[in-house]
Amino acid sequence: MKHKIQHTLGQEKASTVAKKALASYQERFSKYSPQANWKSEHDADITFSVKGLTLQGAVEIGASEILLELEVPFMLRPFKGKALGIIEEEIRKWIVKAEAGEL
Repeated sequence: MKHKIQHTLGQEKASTVAKKALASYQERFSKYSPQANWKSEHDADITFSVKGLTLQGAVEIGASEILLELEVPFMLRPFKGKALGIIEEEIRKWIVKAEAGEL
């Protein structure tokens, strides 16, 4: 199931927001080795490590929503919501900055 983050930025600005948010996430949470591999302007594969396991997911940028998907091993399923929440929080911070004209 994909996690949706609604926005009013349009696809191009939302793509910039997502890239900045993921870069900030990489700095703040470097101990989890987060990586974002942008396959196109609007799609990225993401990975990070928790307790020796690598979690994989994807980010898709749309005109009115950013979709997050995270594949979590069974042992870590209780942490899936928390992981998505942390990523969403970072993206929302950058959405607010973009809406305020700070990008």
